[in-house]
Amino acid sequence: MVKKVLKIFGIIILVLVIAIISIPLLFGGTIKDKIRYLANEHVNAKVDFADVDISLIRSFPKASVIIEELSIINFAPFEGDTLAYAKKISLDMSIKELFKGASDPISVQKFIIDEANIAVKTDSLENSNFDIVKSSEKAEPTQEEESSSFTFELDHYEINNSKLLYQNDVSKIALRMTDINHSGDGSLSGDKIILDTKSSSKVSFSLDDTNYLNKNALQLEAALELDLENQRFAFKENKALVNQLPLEFKGFVQLFEKYTDVDISFSTPTSDFKNFLAVIPEAYAKNLDGVLTTGEFSIHGMIKGKSDDTYIPKMDIKIASNNASFKYPDLPKSVQNITIDTQIKNDTGLADDMYVNINNLTFRIDQDTFAANGSLKNITSNMIVDMAVKGTLNLANLDKAYPMELEQQLNGILKANVNTNFDMESLEKEQYQNVKSSGTISLDKFTYASAELPSEIKIANANVNFQPEKITLEKMNVTTGKSDLAAAGTIQNLMGFLFSKQNLKGNFDVSSEVFAVNDFMVAEAETTEQETKQNPTEDALKIPSFIDATLNFDAKKVLYDNLELKNTKGSVKINDETAYLQNVTSNLFDGGLAFNGQVSTKTDTPNFGMNLDLSKINIAKSFASLELLQGLAPIAKALTGALTTQIKLNGNLNNDLTPVLNSLKGNALAEILNAKVNTSQTPLLSNLDNQLNFLDLNKLNLKDIKTSLNFDDGKINVKPFDFDIEGIKITAGGSHSFDMNMNYNVSLDVPAKYLGNEVGGLISQLSAQETNEMKVALPIGISGNFSNPKINLNTGQAVKQLSQQIIDKQKDKAKDKIIGEGSKVLTDLLGGSKKKDSTSSTSDKPEDKLKDAAKDILGGFLGKKKKKDTTGTKN
Repeated sequence: MVKKVLKIFGIIILVLVIAIISIPLLFGGTIKDKIRYLANEHVNAKVDFADVDISLIRSFPKASVIIEELSIINFAPFEGDTLAYAKKISLDMSIKELFKGASDPISVQKFIIDEANIAVKTDSLENSNFDIVKSSEKAEPTQEEESSSFTFELDHYEINNSKLLYQNDVSKIALRMTDINHSGDGSLSGDKIILDTKSSSKVSFSLDDTNYLNKNALQLEAALELDLENQRFAFKENKALVNQLPLEFKGFVQLFEKYTDVDISFSTPTSDFKNFLAVIPEAYAKNLDGVLTTGEFSIHGMIKGKSDDTYIPKMDIKIASNNASFKYPDLPKSVQNITIDTQIKNDTGLADDMYVNINNLTFRIDQDTFAANGSLKNITSNMIVDMAVKGTLNLANLDKAYPMELEQQLNGILKANVNTNFDMESLEKEQYQNVKSSGTISLDKFTYASAELPSEIKIANANVNFQPEKITLEKMNVTTGKSDLAAAGTIQNLMGFLFSKQNLKGNFDVSSEVFAVNDFMVAEAETTEQETKQNPTEDALKIPSFIDATLNFDAKKVLYDNLELKNTKGSVKINDETAYLQNVTSNLFDGGLAFNGQVSTKTDTPNFGMNLDLSKINIAKSFASLELLQGLAPIAKALTGALTTQIKLNGNLNNDLTPVLNSLKGNALAEILNAKVNTSQTPLLSNLDNQLNFLDLNKLNLKDIKTSLNFDDGKINVKPFDFDIEGIKITAGGSHSFDMNMNYNVSLDVPAKYLGNEVGGLISQLSAQETNEMKVALPIGISGNFSNPKINLNTGQAVKQLSQQIIDKQKDKAKDKIIGEGSKVLTDLLGGSKKKDSTSSTSDKPEDKLKDAAKDILGGFLGKKKKKDTTGTKN
C-alpha cells in the first residue's frame, strides 16, 4: 500500500515537473492552464496549484522549480476530501534538465516539501481515496521505464512541519503523525545512494478503539543505503525511540515486481526493566520519571520473508524478563517477582498462522501472587484464546502499586483458578457451547462505589463455578444502601461480556429481606455541566443497558418511592434498558397487589405500561401514599374502609420513575367493599353535607359500590353509577382532571317531604302515606376545584317536577270521583232521563259536565294554595 501511494505521488510530481519544464519552452500564453490540464489527464482527481515558478538564478548554477499550494482533491466516493496538500514544493536540478523532452529522463538533486498534509483513507466498503491513477496509467512499468522517467542524484531533501493521516475502517487502524520533520543528506556512489536521515514526529495510533499511542514523540536516526537499480533499501546504523522504548534495528527491504522482500532484526540496546513499562500502551502508561526498577527486560526479534497479497514475512519476537520489580516514587507498594516469557511467532508466512505464546507471566504484590499462561492463535481472523489463570489479588493494592486512573476505589480479595478455551467468533455469535471453561473464581469483601450509583455496593462473598458449558453463580451476598440480597443462578456469556462487549446474560434467583429499588438505579445526568449551572435538574434514573437477564425474586420488604410492599414475589426480565415485570404479587395497604407490565428508560422520556389488581386494600393508607390514586379519585381522601380495583394504564415517567399524571391513558374498575365517610377531610363533602339537611353524610356506610372510569390527556371520566343511602337512590357521574378541576352531575331520588317549606303547600293536599311515598329527583351540579367546590342544588327543578306529580295524582283522583259519585249524572248523560235545567249556565254537553266536576274536586286544593300564598305564609 505504501509503495502504491509513493508511486502515485511520484507520478503526479513527475507530470508536473515535465509540464513545468517543457511547456514554457514549447508554448506561450496560458502556461498554468496547460500544466493543470496535463496533470489532470493522468489522475482521477482534481489537481490544482496556486503558482509555478522556474528560476535560473535562485539556486545557480542549478535551476529551481517551485510549486505553490499544490492540492489533490478526491472525486466520489470521497467527494471533496483532500488527499494531499503541500504549501510549497521546491526542486533543484541541473539547467540542462530544462531542455530535455517530455520522454527523456529527468534527474533531481534536491527537493523540499513544506507543510504537507496527506490523508490516506479506506472506508468500510474497502474504497481507498488514493486509488486515483487513471486506467491508462495503472499498468506496472518495467524497471527500465521507471528508471528512465525520474531519477534522483540527491544531495539533500527535507519534509518540514507536515502531517500524515492513515485511517482504515476495515481493519480499524488509525495512524496520525503530526509535526513531521524529516531530512536526509545523500552521497552518490555508483548506482547507490547513501542517506543519513533524521526524523521526528508525534505519533498517535489506535487499533480497534484502543489507543496505544497518543502524540508520543518518535525519533529516528538512520543510515540508509538506496540501491535504485535493484530497488533495495538497506538499514545500516539505526536508533529509534518508540513510546519511550529504545530500539536498534538493521536489515533491508527490497521491492520486486510482484512482492516485497523483508529482512529486519531489532533488539533493545539495554536490558533495564524500565523498558517493559515503556511498551505499555499510552492509555495505561504513566510517567516513568523516578521509577525504581530491578531485573532485566529485553525484546529481540526478526521479521524475514516476502510480502505480497498472500504472504506476510515470517517473524519471531521474544519478550523476556526474570525476577524483576518496579516501584513508583509516590506509591506505597511495589510489584515484585515479575517474570515474563512471551513469544510472538509466525512460521509459515500466512497471516492466520501468527500466534502468541505466553509461557509464563507472574508477579507479586505484598504476599499475593498472580500467574497466567496460555496462547493466542489465529489472531488476524477468528482469534482462539487458551488461557490458565491462578492466583490471589487484593484489589485495594492495585492502585497502590501502579498509578491507575480508576473511576472508583476498589477493595476485596479476588481468588482465581480458571482454565478457559474459546474463539472470538463463537462469542460474537453467542455459540456458548464452544466455550470450554473450568475452575472457580471467588470474590470476598468487595466494595464498589460509583457516581452513577446512590450507594456503595458491598459483596460479602461471591463464588462462581466454571464448567465446560455452563458458568454457575453458586452464591452472592450483596448489600447497598438499605438493601440486601442473596443471589444464585447461571451466567450464559461471561466471556462475551468480558471480551466481546456483550450484555451480561443470565438467569438468577434472588431473595431479600429489604430491597430498595432506588439503591440499584443508575443516575444519568440529563444536562451538560454548563446547563446544570444555569438550570439545575435532577439526574434521571436509568435501567442499566449492559444487563440482559431474568431475575426471579422473593423479597420480604420492597421499598419503592414512598411505598412499602411486603412478601413480594415474581420475576423481572431486564433487556435493552427495559424491565418486564411478570406475575408480581405482594401485600400492600392491608390488602393484595398483583401486576404485570414494563418500565423502559431507553428513550429520552422514560415510559411504562402496567396492569394493576388491588384487592381489599385500605382506602385511607392507599390514597395517602399513591399519587396515582389521589389523582384518580380525590374524594376517597374522606373515606375509610376497603377497596378493590383493577387498573390498566400506560404513560410517561418522571426522572425518578414516578408517573407523569397528565400523560396517563387507560381505564379502571373500582369497587368500594365498605367505607365510612368523614366529610371534614374534603371541602366538597363538607359543603355538600351542609346543604343537604336531610342527610348526615358522616353517618353513611357505603358498601358494594362499583364504578368504572377511563383517563386520557390528564382527564378522568367517571361513568354514571348508582348507589343507595338510607333509602335514597343516588346517581353520580362526570369528570375531573389531575389538576383537581371537576365537572360532575349528581341526582338524588329524594322523598318529597325532605324538600321542606318550599313544597309544604304542595304536599299538604296529600295523605300522610302519599307524602311518605312520593319522591322527586334533586339534581346537583358540582364544578370548580376539589379544594374550592361550587355546588348547585337545583331545587327549582325538583319543585316543578313535584308540582307536576301532584297535579297528575289529583287528576287521577278527580277521575275516580266522577266515576264513583256521578253515576246518576252519567246515566242522565247516557240515557237522557234528567231534565234540562233552563236556569243553569252549565252546558249540557258531556265533556263540559266532566270539566265542571273536575273543577269542583280540584278547586279546594287550588283555592287553598292560592289563599295561603296571598296571606304571605312561607312555603
